[in-house]
Amino acid sequence: MANQGIGQAVRRKEDFRFITGQGHYTDDINRPGQLYAVFLRSPHAFAKIKSIDIDDARKMPGVVAVYTGKDVAADKVGGLICGWTVKDKQGNPHKAPRHDIIAIDHVRHVGDQVAVVIARSTSEARDACEVIEVDYEVLAPVVDVRSALKPGAPQVHADAPGNLCYDWEFGDKASTEKAFASAAHVTKIELVNNRLSPNPMEPRSAIGEYDPGTDTTTVYTTSQNPHVLRLILCAFVLGLPEQKVRVIAPDVGGGFGSKIFNYPEETVCVWAARKIKKPVKWTSDRTEAFLTDAHGRDHVTHAELALDKDGKFLGLRVATMANMGAYLSTFASAVPTYLYALLLAGQYTTPAIYAEVKAVFTNTTPVDAYRGAGRPEATYVVERIVEAAARELKIDPAEIRRRNFVPVDAFPYQTPVACVYDSGQYAKALDEAMKMADYANFSKRKAESARKGKLRGIGICAYIEACGIAPSAVVGSLGAGVGLWESAQIRFNATGSVFVYTGSHSHGQGHETTFAQIVSDKLGVPMESIEVVHGDTALVPMGMGTYGSRSLAVGGSAIIRATEKIIDKGKKIAAHLMEASVDDVAYDKGIFSVKGTDKQVPMAQIAFTAYVPHNYPADLEPGLEASAFYDPANFTFPAGVHIAEVEIDSATGVTTVANWVAVDDFGNVINPMIVEGQVHGGIAQGIGQAMLEGVVYDPKSGQLLTASFNDYCMPRADDLPSYKVGMIETPCPHNPLGVKGCGEAGAIAAPAALMNAITDALGTEEINMPATPQNVWHVIQRQNLAAAAE
Repeated sequence: MANQGIGQAVRRKEDFRFITGQGHYTDDINRPGQLYAVFLRSPHAFAKIKSIDIDDARKMPGVVAVYTGKDVAADKVGGLICGWTVKDKQGNPHKAPRHDIIAIDHVRHVGDQVAVVIARSTSEARDACEVIEVDYEVLAPVVDVRSALKPGAPQVHADAPGNLCYDWEFGDKASTEKAFASAAHVTKIELVNNRLSPNPMEPRSAIGEYDPGTDTTTVYTTSQNPHVLRLILCAFVLGLPEQKVRVIAPDVGGGFGSKIFNYPEETVCVWAARKIKKPVKWTSDRTEAFLTDAHGRDHVTHAELALDKDGKFLGLRVATMANMGAYLSTFASAVPTYLYALLLAGQYTTPAIYAEVKAVFTNTTPVDAYRGAGRPEATYVVERIVEAAARELKIDPAEIRRRNFVPVDAFPYQTPVACVYDSGQYAKALDEAMKMADYANFSKRKAESARKGKLRGIGICAYIEACGIAPSAVVGSLGAGVGLWESAQIRFNATGSVFVYTGSHSHGQGHETTFAQIVSDKLGVPMESIEVVHGDTALVPMGMGTYGSRSLAVGGSAIIRATEKIIDKGKKIAAHLMEASVDDVAYDKGIFSVKGTDKQVPMAQIAFTAYVPHNYPADLEPGLEASAFYDPANFTFPAGVHIAEVEIDSATGVTTVANWVAVDDFGNVINPMIVEGQVHGGIAQGIGQAMLEGVVYDPKSGQLLTASFNDYCMPRADDLPSYKVGMIETPCPHNPLGVKGCGEAGAIAAPAALMNAITDALGTEEINMPATPQNVWHVIQRQNLAAAAE
């Protein structure tokens, strides 16, 4: 057990079933009498539905039912909701046009649901979809934010004039303008944060099952937060009694944010199952996933940084246009606002910051949280403009950061954009990263690359993120529709084994290992005797799920609180068994002892006594279990420094990532192996964004041109370097584990680090992500032509 507890690199308990093909995913589940749903989707980005003829489809073999938006409307089904209200500059709530689970009058992006066929098999349902006749009046679409905001642009929703969802601001405009007026130098930059498709390994899937005898509905689905999904389905969309709905999210094969949300497909499966009184199952294919899974990023930003003559930051102005897609997804409104602007201070002491964000509707797939959710976008703005300023002022990029870091003795540090940073060692992380990257000798490596006819660049990203968004009262005042606490229950069996029920949800993070390590460490129970249960609203206490790197800081803290209650009760039982005062009982890692004596009782004996209370305190109830809810006092603020080094073949534009160093501060580390794996995965996704990935729509037709892996380029092993990962530990002072989130850090830091390296190699800021070989080659050719013309 000494090698199982907190701080140990324990191998993941759950991996055996995954790597041997024994995982249990939603698509593996089949219910008796099950039917299959297939959706007819719009081939047009924007069109009016003039009529739908489903008569022939209803007559097709195996077809049980065919439904359109009018059937949904007849049952008074509500539209999908956005769960965070953002108010504009005038204090008005954002525009939230109705989002029907099946389109009624208009389709607003390619892939919008027009009808659903339910049949005995998927193939029969697909065949029936083929004979549905839809008469569309095709309308001109708009797919990018700049075009959508122009006068006379096509209007995606009549009740969102000018395609504007909100025009929002944050920060002190007056003090920021004053800072710029006194500046010795102003750096300006134009940035595009490219749209991404999440692409988890497991596509979305859902089964709705209705039991008319008990009037209960069970939903099996690929969800990161089953309780929140149940709440939305019951309270806002279908109007069902919450106690009559059970949501089960079994093994989930990745999410990256895309499985947080309430989607039309799972809602239709539930609604249809209740109508037909048979289970209805739907599983997305990969093209459907590209068309309908919520996309990420898609910002266009102008930023300005004011500096004094010594390179000290005086003020930052940021103006962003954020593409929301055709509808507001579940938490879409919060991503470019409170998850974005609150991080624009970065690791720096910039005294004045002002941000304004225009959120824009377009005829594209809805955009919502994708790994990092607002924090990568903010970091990209801050770290790209800091790097540009260093180049303009001819200050070493590391040095300009060091001059502006929040010093260690300044914590807790109040930023000008609401956040209070609780702890950090920013300069130490930079020093360690520079040492690991051999930063001092970069010029020698650059010269060697030049001798080979290649370009070499180095880029730094000093990122900070806010994880475990909280507290509930604060986010509620900012428009959040749910609390952001977490729950846990620990239940001993009579033989000393333990069930841990958590409201967090695992979809690749390793909770079954990490949470078991915490309980093993605190209660002295071997890990093999601990079972972590999650993802079933009928089994676990209500919880808020997993996103925003919250599981350990919030969910783990709830578990700690539950262990404390177990220990408190255990002391009372131990005192009775050892005939001592409770005040004289000490506890350490599963052993209760009487201070100053050799008397001791192990936790296993306490558990057995609690369930076989023959010798038991008269005033204490039997049993040994405890529940706890934890609402954080603040965000946690992981931070770190990533340094990327690239070599570019100027003849082909091919960029090779030659070296990558990541030094992160995640507070106390429970399992360093899992944390390092999270960092690796995040960097891979960040490299994908910076160099390869990008959702592309045809600007005239609105067709998605990147709807398969033939067209959407994902990073492969040979695109990625061998990472050098280091960690420093500055414990979080306000949660009982002292931990900070780690799941999104790599994806937050990597794009800026890599683009800073690429622009350093090219000698220009004028290249946007993804820096594909073609895009890099074009920059080099333009430079060659300009040089030849001089």
